[in-house]
Amino acid sequence: MQSTSSASSGAPCWVSLTTRDMQAAQDFYRAVLGWRFRAGSLGEDFSVAISDGVPVAGVAAVAHTMGIPVSWTAYFAVADADLVAARIRERSATVAVGPLALGKGRAALAADPAGASFGFWEGEVLPGWHVGNGSAPAWLELRTMDAFAAAIFYGEVFDWVPGEPGHWDVQYEDDVVMVRFGGQLVAGLRGGAVEAAPSPQIRPRWQVHFRVDDVDACARRAAEAGGTVVEGPQATARGRTATLRDPAGGLFTVEGHDAAVAAPAEAL
Repeated sequence: MQSTSSASSGAPCWVSLTTRDMQAAQDFYRAVLGWRFRAGSLGEDFSVAISDGVPVAGVAAVAHTMGIPVSWTAYFAVADADLVAARIRERSATVAVGPLALGKGRAALAADPAGASFGFWEGEVLPGWHVGNGSAPAWLELRTMDAFAAAIFYGEVFDWVPGEPGHWDVQYEDDVVMVRFGGQLVAGLRGGAVEAAPSPQIRPRWQVHFRVDDVDACARRAAEAGGTVVEGPQATARGRTATLRDPAGGLFTVEGHDAAVAAPAEAL
């Protein structure tokens, strides 16, 4: 473990599934993504998913006790959780939980002005874990109504300041605001479409994309394990992808290892 530095402040630092039943969640993701699990350091309601021998994501069976929905949540590293919480509230967004002391740091759950949930973390982060690297998620995608407004919000909250060598680069490409950190694509902010229908499949949200060896086989395993194939498998600008929902409602996307690292996924 290493301490969060100013260089990594604002960068995605972890993803975690909030669910109701730890064993059921582990059984599903073990069958679909091949993950193993070990106990977390925060108690029996927390576990860590392992892929290729390294931590890839967290699982927290606290959705019922905390009164929050089953979902995948992206966490962003921050140097000062109280300052970030204040920035969020100043911009008419919501801090729903925290900042709370958790292990060797402090965590909070929030929602942006459009309603997309995310988390932020002040404290130690796993060395080498970053979006686009190894077994970590391939990238994060925000589906929202106004990508430009979202870019301004997150840029101001997390100090996504372009122009510094080796740091942030935020550009509009192919109808998506693409966010890179140190030259690596970490997120895409996609606007439009969500106002067309109230479907939970297209409400404002952060979507986590995981790399897999075989997208089609992964989709079949998800259906066999009691999940739902929401979209695909299909060819997209990033390669072959499929959007899946676990039996409890957690929504995520899988894409092939050969997915393009600089092109956005197709809209749902």
